[in-house]
Amino acid sequence: MEHEQQLNWLMLAMICPLIAGAPSSMSKRHGSCPEENLNIVGGSYNISGSFLRYMCPDGYYPSVQSRLCQNGLWTPKPSARKRPECKKITCPNPRVLENGEVTPFKDRYYVNDTTTYSCHFNYKFRGSAVRVCKPNGKWNGTTPICGRDSDHCPDPGVPPGSSRTGHVFNIDKKVTYRCDSKLTLIGSKERVCLDGGQWSGTEPQCYAHFTYDTPEEASEAFSSSLKSNLAVSQQYEGEDQQGKKITLDKGGKLDIYIALDVSDSIDKEDFDKAKETVKLLIEKISYYQVSPNYEILIFATDVHRIISMRDFKTITDKDKLQKVEDKLNNFNYEDKGERSGTNIANVYTNIYESLRIEELNDIATFLETQHVIIMFTDGQANMGGNPIPKVNKIKRLITKNDPKREKKLDLYVFGVGEDVNKDDVNGLVSQRDQEQHFFILPDLDKVQETFDNMIDEGTSVELCGIHQNYDKTKRSAFPWLAQIHVARSPYSSNCMGSLVTSSYILTAAHCFKKGDTADKITVILEKGLKAEVEKFICHPEYNVTAKQHLKIKEYYEFDVALIQLKKSVQMSANLRPICIPCTKETNGALRLSDSEGTCKRHEELLMSNELVEASFTSKMKYTTDVPRKIRNIKIKRGKYRDACVEDAKKAVGINVTNARDVVTDNFLCSGGNEPQTDDVSCKGEAGGATYINKKGRMIQVGVISWGVRDICTTRNPDPVSRADTRDYHTNLFSADIQSFLKEHLGNDVIGNPLTFF
Repeated sequence: MEHEQQLNWLMLAMICPLIAGAPSSMSKRHGSCPEENLNIVGGSYNISGSFLRYMCPDGYYPSVQSRLCQNGLWTPKPSARKRPECKKITCPNPRVLENGEVTPFKDRYYVNDTTTYSCHFNYKFRGSAVRVCKPNGKWNGTTPICGRDSDHCPDPGVPPGSSRTGHVFNIDKKVTYRCDSKLTLIGSKERVCLDGGQWSGTEPQCYAHFTYDTPEEASEAFSSSLKSNLAVSQQYEGEDQQGKKITLDKGGKLDIYIALDVSDSIDKEDFDKAKETVKLLIEKISYYQVSPNYEILIFATDVHRIISMRDFKTITDKDKLQKVEDKLNNFNYEDKGERSGTNIANVYTNIYESLRIEELNDIATFLETQHVIIMFTDGQANMGGNPIPKVNKIKRLITKNDPKREKKLDLYVFGVGEDVNKDDVNGLVSQRDQEQHFFILPDLDKVQETFDNMIDEGTSVELCGIHQNYDKTKRSAFPWLAQIHVARSPYSSNCMGSLVTSSYILTAAHCFKKGDTADKITVILEKGLKAEVEKFICHPEYNVTAKQHLKIKEYYEFDVALIQLKKSVQMSANLRPICIPCTKETNGALRLSDSEGTCKRHEELLMSNELVEASFTSKMKYTTDVPRKIRNIKIKRGKYRDACVEDAKKAVGINVTNARDVVTDNFLCSGGNEPQTDDVSCKGEAGGATYINKKGRMIQVGVISWGVRDICTTRNPDPVSRADTRDYHTNLFSADIQSFLKEHLGNDVIGNPLTFF
């Protein structure tokens, strides 16, 4: 969890969202309290309203975290004899390793202390052989284990700071854990060896009161699937060793409930910040080709539904998410009312009621849906009773007492602040092997940082082909689209292109002529963004005059070029690469395992039919950054290809007896009106991506090169294709084209290189 892993989309098999209030800002009970004896040894303090917070340098924690001024008195009461002090952060005792050795031996282990682990003879080592104590009071890496692996389940180990009862690991055998004094157990206190060779529940961890998860840890755990598997596992059900996968399809069988704590322990500033956090989470999810449904609740003593699940599903507007954002923006801090207790049980009761309505409305869809509940709270429930029975009621509704359905529900809690009741909240979350559902973060800024890390926009080229296809009037539906202008005298050139990495545009080589220079090239991406060009690179074998000795005036074999930008563009919903076949990144988009990752397999999946549905775009509208029209075609293969190729003889300037002299296997062919009418390309659209929508991801298979005839006019920019109006597209599956792309895109030193097979 120390290092960021590239994108395994976390998530979300029904999260129980409770959005935690940050106790960093208690309610402002104004009162005059004495200022004597408030100093802390080795640190400082800050008073905001009636709330005093102690602060220590990195690697230290305050022995007293805060005080509250009420009725002229501080709670807890300051003492002249025993001042609070900044103490060194320690990590839980690592010397609990069974059947092995831990060095060095120390009574306490402080920040940056390193430990090394080894096993006794005949024991097999798993986990991290070297661990470092981190500033958040946790060891990096994973729990070291020395086991024989001779039982049905592997040795579950003994995490630092804990002790374990149970040493037989056969089916139905149990192990139980407890933490050392003053440490709280997070995770499963009891685990059972299951028939499949896995342990029930989740590995326990022992937290001190000063222990937090870092945003990197929380992001990796929470979004281990979100970063890549959410994007690659749509319409896929199952798990593998790389992390949890969830069932998704373009219909959006994913219902997410988010609950936000606005009780006394959160002030207006943090309330506004919490709303932004919710919007950030929804925005990050929207980068993927999924369509979750949302219910958002804000709670203190009473629960306020910003939007119910049923209402969200009945919204007919295309941009539902904007409606949700508007409703969030319109709910003000004062709207929560005067009653400012923390009634967590009431939140789960409301969520249960919504779930019950969904079940009654459509039982079949309800059973197929992933239900996710996410809560942000300081965990200080002070009314409404114990929320755990309410959570158990939700579990029974979803699982129908069928253990196989447990994965249809995910309950997450983000505990925010220093006063999170870890033991109580631990009972509100899902517990599964190698997963984490309870996160403790010091403040809402760290929560936002966690969600920012869910999609690393600087390095997430592997999330290629993602687009927001619900509204084709927006740039986010075509985030790879590039328009290219080459200034020259007397005639300029206009082409299209596609963003294929954060620093490369793929286009046609014939867009450039001898004497063109980088400073004469303008690349327009999203509206108002002109990317500066470093250089352009044409395929080394491209030569338009190569067959003039055969009286072929123009020859477009290997008609591809790359434009290298001076600096990488920053990834966003509006700027994201299209997928290129025969790469590891596209392998993920096609939801293939590493062993299935071959160029041949990609071609089989994308180009197996005799008529392959594909598209390309027209030029952008003059006033927007979206194309005027999407052109839909059928790539002609098999018995349809010969006629398509033969029509090349009718092109002006082409004087050939054998059409295959100009249309080799390095070209794809479209156009004509058999067996149906295709759209046809117009002048200025060359260089654009010929792409296929596969599993919700856009994958480029060709580059528009040339056509038999241009029948487009100013009055008729979208003419009906004739029988012989054919277009030819450079085939990206060509070995020669792949070699060119790999040489440059695989060695991108400015942006993020692609990994080719």
